[in-house]
Amino acid sequence: MSDAAHPPHPALLTGGALIVALAVGLALPLYADAMAGNPVRLLALPALLVLAIIFLYDRLVLLALVLLLRAAGDLVFESTRVDLGGLAIGFGGLVNAFVILIAVLLVAARPERFPRRIASAWAGFLVVALVGVALAPNLGDAVRTYLGLLSYFAVFVSAFYFVKGEGDFKVCVKLVLLSSLLPVAYGLAELAMHGLGGLQAFRMKSTFAHPNIFAFYLTLVLLVSLYALKSPAVRLTPLRRVLLTAYVPLLLGELLLTQTRSAWVACFAIFALYALLFERRYLVYLLLAPALALMVPGVRERVLDLGSGNEVVQYAKLNSFAWRLQIWEFGLRWIRPENLPLGYGLGAFKHFAPVFFPYSGGVNFGAHNIYVQILFELGAIGLAAFAWLVARLFASLRHMAAVDRLGAFVAIALVVEYLIISASDNILSYLAFNWYVWFVLGAACAVAAGRAAPAGAVTRAQGGAA
Repeated sequence: MSDAAHPPHPALLTGGALIVALAVGLALPLYADAMAGNPVRLLALPALLVLAIIFLYDRLVLLALVLLLRAAGDLVFESTRVDLGGLAIGFGGLVNAFVILIAVLLVAARPERFPRRIASAWAGFLVVALVGVALAPNLGDAVRTYLGLLSYFAVFVSAFYFVKGEGDFKVCVKLVLLSSLLPVAYGLAELAMHGLGGLQAFRMKSTFAHPNIFAFYLTLVLLVSLYALKSPAVRLTPLRRVLLTAYVPLLLGELLLTQTRSAWVACFAIFALYALLFERRYLVYLLLAPALALMVPGVRERVLDLGSGNEVVQYAKLNSFAWRLQIWEFGLRWIRPENLPLGYGLGAFKHFAPVFFPYSGGVNFGAHNIYVQILFELGAIGLAAFAWLVARLFASLRHMAAVDRLGAFVAIALVVEYLIISASDNILSYLAFNWYVWFVLGAACAVAAGRAAPAGAVTRAQGGAA
């Protein structure tokens, strides 16, 4: 059988369109009344209809479109949220549902392409997380968190259907690169509105909900930019090479302006490793980089901030690292022996933070460390399941070196970067960033598994009948 899928039957498309039209006709008066006064929410329904039409026509095109625009989506999605029965639902949640549904239908149509070995490790972690939902102190938050984890797995699996050969990895890289254009442009606009004065207090967040998320996303974009510039598999025209070469310093500049130290450390470590393994002359640039970065006032202040506020005394203000050490210590000490195997349930750390953390001020703080968070919420079994997932990733990705050494480095470096930044932030809750991470890792694992014939572009027909 050919890899190309048959297009949807005309009767199926017609029937689907009629059902959608009827449902919209019945719901439109109620929707318009509920969303009156909010133009962004009013536009959400037409946008949803467009997604539904693309979904009927070609699911992989829809997935590519979502990934192309998702990095710029947080600003819009936050304004579309409505409260239904105490549960906040917005356009972003509907997009998540589309992504999960795409993965389900792709697997149902072509089960032989399902990555069983790596998926079994994912399944172990998701099963433990599902137990965490049952134990959770806040069921609504736990369900929302679990659906987020499920969407990461969905994007990861969908990449195996997006990539049919080693040549398609570069298509995924280009998709991630293109997704950065809007956030980077918005970041420049944000800087222009702020002005160059007072950069010490300025933290660029662009289209994301927090500067840290933007910083972690930029480290990913920098990694794939490195691949696009250095890989012989990616053929760039002279103009595109010049533009991408100029784009990298812009990405680095915006990364500095996020003032996210863990992202700086991860980025420096990855590029140092690249220099050691591939091009030693880059070590000279890396030696100069810290000195140049410290010339930026905001960067200098963030580094010097670590030298004070390290002691817990009355009325003292802790720096962010010392504060993290405190919340980790109090959180781990609060775990009772009987809760160590399975934890307190998904979302429990944030829920109980005002109880066990004396410096919370009544705020439900996250753990800012996914290892502490997983141990607290899913117990030792959950932490072991996550460790097994990471181990299976490394085992799968190392096989990619046989066909694409630089691609294997980029994918493994991405896992290392993810593990580094996970030690100081709430990474599991950063949905957009995780989608891009797991999409790239899924594409790399697909290449490593030698999933299909030699290189070939992703065709539209591939996903149409899935």
